[in-house]
Amino acid sequence: MSRLVMLGPPGAGKGTQAKRLSASMGIPQVSTGDMLRAAKKAGTEMGKRAEKYMSAGELVPDEVVVGIVKDRLTDADCAGGFILDGFPRTVPQAQALDDAGVKLDVVVNVNVASELLVERVTGRLSCGGCGAMYHKRYNAPAVADVCDSCGSELYVRRDDTEEVFGSRLAAYEKMTAPLASFYADKGLLKEIDGVGSLDEVQARLVKAIS
Repeated sequence: MSRLVMLGPPGAGKGTQAKRLSASMGIPQVSTGDMLRAAKKAGTEMGKRAEKYMSAGELVPDEVVVGIVKDRLTDADCAGGFILDGFPRTVPQAQALDDAGVKLDVVVNVNVASELLVERVTGRLSCGGCGAMYHKRYNAPAVADVCDSCGSELYVRRDDTEEVFGSRLAAYEKMTAPLASFYADKGLLKEIDGVGSLDEVQARLVKAIS
């Protein structure tokens, strides 16, 4: 099974696990943010439509995003499969993906309790120099607030404050969590526990899609 969608709340680690799975399976991790930027740069028809909304600071409509996703999945590197990361985010987007003829093999939902998500995200530290990521508890730098790799100062992203993350989590519960039921009804959903080491979670992911 190689046409995958990764679901899970912010901070669940789905992006990290998708990246590891992409490397081990030799299939691309496809993110909507990357696709929108690439389509805009390439000047495709859908890219031009997306740019109109992005330049105005507006959300790109579902039909445009789905069109860009469909275009991206026709690229040669997706012939052997793909991992959709960050899309779909809502049931209407998932339905539109179906209507566009995009076939999926399995949808994996990474489960992590909300209390642990808050701890994971609000403890994150980002490097302004090289982009490296740390965690105050689980992956602390050798010197407090200084990047091990480049020596730049570490900072907490605005999205990683408790107040902002609480809003992101509430939006996920309202808009994205219903996707689990949508895909369960289609017999595509696999649930995995997202708590544990990277290797432990990856092993569960591989088992779920095998």
